[in-house]
Amino acid sequence: MNHENLENSAVSQQGGWRHFLLLASVFGLTLALILIWRPAKTGSLASGSVGQVQSAPAASAPIEINLPEQHQLPVSWENLGSQLVAAGAIDAERFIQLYADGGRPLTAAQQELLYTASDEPIVIDYQNARFVLNFFWALGLVNQNPILTEGPMMEQSEGDIGQFASTGGWTLGHHSATELYASQPLITLTPEQQTRLEEVAFNVYRPCCNNHTAFADCNHGMAMLGLLELLASQDATVKEMFAAAKAVNGFWFPQQVVETAVFFKATMNLNYADVDPRMATGPEVFSGSGYSQVNQWLVASDLLGQPQGGGSSCGT
Repeated sequence: MNHENLENSAVSQQGGWRHFLLLASVFGLTLALILIWRPAKTGSLASGSVGQVQSAPAASAPIEINLPEQHQLPVSWENLGSQLVAAGAIDAERFIQLYADGGRPLTAAQQELLYTASDEPIVIDYQNARFVLNFFWALGLVNQNPILTEGPMMEQSEGDIGQFASTGGWTLGHHSATELYASQPLITLTPEQQTRLEEVAFNVYRPCCNNHTAFADCNHGMAMLGLLELLASQDATVKEMFAAAKAVNGFWFPQQVVETAVFFKATMNLNYADVDPRMATGPEVFSGSGYSQVNQWLVASDLLGQPQGGGSSCGT
């Protein structure tokens, strides 16, 4: 695959944003705010807050960072669960037992998704985020797609595809991860759908490492790849796919998203809902190195107190 044009396009679009970040890091703002993060309670799509930024006595008024408590994706589950079980990517009994052993057993509806089809839209919230993550990790791992068979994973594997966290770390299937890897055409894309998938996958990053989704070397990357493949197959636009990635990151990486929301509010006076999804998921703020710079800027600018809670680790 030739991704040079896609990556050059992304560099061109992000050039102005990189310049802004450089200026912000040099001249930084000092608003003396304290970030207080807390997990959200279950609520409606339109209401509720995940994080809140409160001003120190020197500030004139408090600033709140409001994020949705759940998000409905523009796709349905279909019969993916039963296909993953049939392919051996998910051992249903062990998958269910994992959550029971952790004290957060799957609901009856979640268990049912492993056996029967559902036309219900996928809704992600703080209660089911881990289930969604592991479900789509299995999908991203087993689905046959050129991103896995010809892309960065193969290029960087040095002949050992099982060396990555996203492959060696998957232990909930009937077969080894190396046997499962890109082995089943569960989602077959048209050339146009594949082009849209690649445009997004090569430009959506994650703060747990420094790679884009097309280099799906950890569970979050592989799960995002699976989700983007499903979105592409149901004809989501590039804009919708970036928006979905931005929304899902809020549940997989809640602490990091709250901090970047503070950054956007402090530096650009942008509410997180108004931040361009391509910018919110881009390398400047949401890769491992980009997020680290944002975090350091917040600390240096006295915008970050002691966070309560944290992001998601790379594991089942």
